[in-house]
Amino acid sequence: MSARGAGLHRLDRRQRGARPLHAQLYDRIREAVLSGALSPGARLPSARAMALEAGVSRGTVDVAYARLSVEGFLATRGAAGTFVTSPLPIAPRGAPAAAPEPPRVGPHARAALRPFQVGVPAVDVFPVATWSRLLGRHARRARAVDLARSDPCGDGALREAIAAHLAVSRGVVARAEQVMITGGYHGALGLLARALARPGDRAWIEDPGYQRARAALELAGLGLAPVPVDAEGLDVARGAALAPRARFAFVTPSHQMPLGMALSLPRRLALLAWARGAGAWVVEDDYDGEFQRASAPLPALKSLDDGGRVIYAGTFSKSMFPALRLGFLVVPDGAHDALARAADLLHPAPPLAVQRAAADFLGEGHFARHVRRMRALYAERHGALSRALEELASPHLQVERGTGGLHVVTRLTGALDREVVERAGLLGLAPAALSSYQIRAAKGRIEGLLLGFAALPAARARKAVSRLAQAIEQARRRP
Repeated sequence: MSARGAGLHRLDRRQRGARPLHAQLYDRIREAVLSGALSPGARLPSARAMALEAGVSRGTVDVAYARLSVEGFLATRGAAGTFVTSPLPIAPRGAPAAAPEPPRVGPHARAALRPFQVGVPAVDVFPVATWSRLLGRHARRARAVDLARSDPCGDGALREAIAAHLAVSRGVVARAEQVMITGGYHGALGLLARALARPGDRAWIEDPGYQRARAALELAGLGLAPVPVDAEGLDVARGAALAPRARFAFVTPSHQMPLGMALSLPRRLALLAWARGAGAWVVEDDYDGEFQRASAPLPALKSLDDGGRVIYAGTFSKSMFPALRLGFLVVPDGAHDALARAADLLHPAPPLAVQRAAADFLGEGHFARHVRRMRALYAERHGALSRALEELASPHLQVERGTGGLHVVTRLTGALDREVVERAGLLGLAPAALSSYQIRAAKGRIEGLLLGFAALPAARARKAVSRLAQAIEQARRRP
């Protein structure tokens, strides 16, 4: 905790008659340390900054800091600053005699550290030093005009870099002004719903499909038409029968989420033909599009769009890291003005320094090198998981064949997938229940597990699979 957070605010000079100001400051810092408000290793403000904050002279701060240092509460490390001693000379009040427990983390952080978590890339090998250098460069170079207002549609340099990247890697040819920067994929969904949806509009969604996107669209007030998928992807004919005048179709054509198949060429052409006839927008979520294991990534659906009906949505959550929260849309001319007006009101783009650092990460070749390394690493981790599943997995777990993405799809017999997930969680694992992605189970509930492997080191695959087999057996024995 910072010194400000510990309550080291301006001293009250009316107390001078009781204790000198340096003694008051000494008391406050010492109490904050002993109470744990300032934890071991916490950095205190410089003497100059503390003097301004507390409303005293720098000499007063120097006296208080010196006394606390002599008593062992603080340690000065030259230009690095002044820090609370670690370990403290005495235990903080109320602290147990034994070593403290590791810091607690929230449920999302805990899940992100567990084997089989879906949607978490290999953040352990991301070039953090390179990213930090680029981010620091633009944080230091901020100009007065940058502090006033940024382009709500996104920084021009990043939009140009994304347009160049998509033309080469995904076959999407677009002008930089057609690219709009958003706060991840869910930020893009919110922008689309606010700008292009009308009261009573319906939208096609895949069934089974990405449940978080489904929840976001329901929150935006869209009526949803679940369209089944089969071996060729979205059943376009069924969608046209269910909701022929739908306003949107949300699809994952390169790697269907969660089942993993690619939308076939006849289905792609049929979807584009329906969108032209219905005046609908097809929102292409390029889920895991960068990571096809069997071949080069499939061209995007957007590359076939000659009628201006496809809005391409992408993020850097998997190709870089999820906490970046950086996404983008490639917008047809017919939707650009409405989206630009909404962006001007909502300002969905991340901070300018983050955008410009991302532009450099793309433009200087760091992104391409990172993706190449990740493809090799993910092939290794997928292979290790596949071997472990073949040798150690439960006979009640059948692995589905797939050619891309960062998770393995399995089918489960003899147990309910949600019960297996519950048991697996108690064993430190975080698979996903396939049935939770289903909307309509009229033709039978799909029981299975999604096993993310991107963040699972090859050396840990066998242990994780052994625990998963144990969870399946526990779920099967449950009455």
